[in-house]
Amino acid sequence: MIQTYSTTIRRKEMDAVLTCMVDEKIGPGELNTRLIQLVKEFFKCDGAVALRSPAIALGYALTVLELEKGSKVMISALAPAWQYQALVSYGYVPEVLDVNENDGLVSVDEIKNGIENGGKILLLHETEGIVPKFDDILELGVPIIEDISMSAGASVDLGELDGVGSERNGNDKSIVDNRKKVGSFGVYTILGLEEKDVITAGGGAVLISPNRREWLTLKPLVDNAPLTDLLPDINSALAWVQLKEYSRNEKTRKELFSLFQRACLIGRHKILVREMEEGSTMSCFPLVLATPYKDVKQYTSKKDIEVQLAFENSVVALYEEVAEKCIKAKSLYLRCIHVPLYPRLTQSESAKIVKVLSSLP
Repeated sequence: MIQTYSTTIRRKEMDAVLTCMVDEKIGPGELNTRLIQLVKEFFKCDGAVALRSPAIALGYALTVLELEKGSKVMISALAPAWQYQALVSYGYVPEVLDVNENDGLVSVDEIKNGIENGGKILLLHETEGIVPKFDDILELGVPIIEDISMSAGASVDLGELDGVGSERNGNDKSIVDNRKKVGSFGVYTILGLEEKDVITAGGGAVLISPNRREWLTLKPLVDNAPLTDLLPDINSALAWVQLKEYSRNEKTRKELFSLFQRACLIGRHKILVREMEEGSTMSCFPLVLATPYKDVKQYTSKKDIEVQLAFENSVVALYEEVAEKCIKAKSLYLRCIHVPLYPRLTQSESAKIVKVLSSLP
């Protein structure tokens, strides 16, 4: 059976973790620091801190933003459920927004409605590695906390951002070859390192500060952070190698994505709209079904390929009141699946998936 998900752990990752264990230095230390340095180089940001969970990272961001308890924070209905749960535990009110059915991202109109309903901050989940239209969102003037757990490495063509904020600022270190990396648009950014995130440490997150001003605000909190909040070295070792190997892994994922996409062209099922090349990250292969999920799952199982609902752990999946309000997100939750897509797929396995995709009921 070809599993839906498989973390790409090669010899380099295993050696890094094993070395950490042999040295008996598994708590937060040198490798945590090395990971932060690599994150700063990769994302061209001013500062970052590696923490034990995305929820802790969100708590730090909200603390330094001095958001009053009871305030509304806007999140996507397709965001991972931990966002809703963390906001409630920190004393905030999740303002859940519906999505565009074509790409699974929160629409600008929904964000406007959220602001009118009292939303103070937008926690922007870049669903399935798809990058939103930042020019429209930035024009709204609402503070953004980016969640790039699935979109890390993607970038935006600055030609699409003319006239918006400081996107043409020549001092912006995140600008490379006239493209601006995701994670550079918010006041703070969360890079999840969970098992199914595009870069994994088996758990944890990096809270990124794209700009110096926000980093100087965050740094005192980081300097006094308890060790129990910081990412252990054993996890940092894995994340460090994963980030080093990002380009190699993403190249393979893109090749597989294009292969699978072509196989779906003759069928009734649809792919979520995204910009190819650098404009999105191929962290997964989401397919929106035109036939019942149970029929497709039964068919693929007979072919020894496992598929799963793409948003089974999302906000809309866990909260009925959200499902009643966010109709488009509920529709995607019920119809969108993940097909296996990861660098460890063999040539014969990928060929098998292509054959099944071209013959789905």
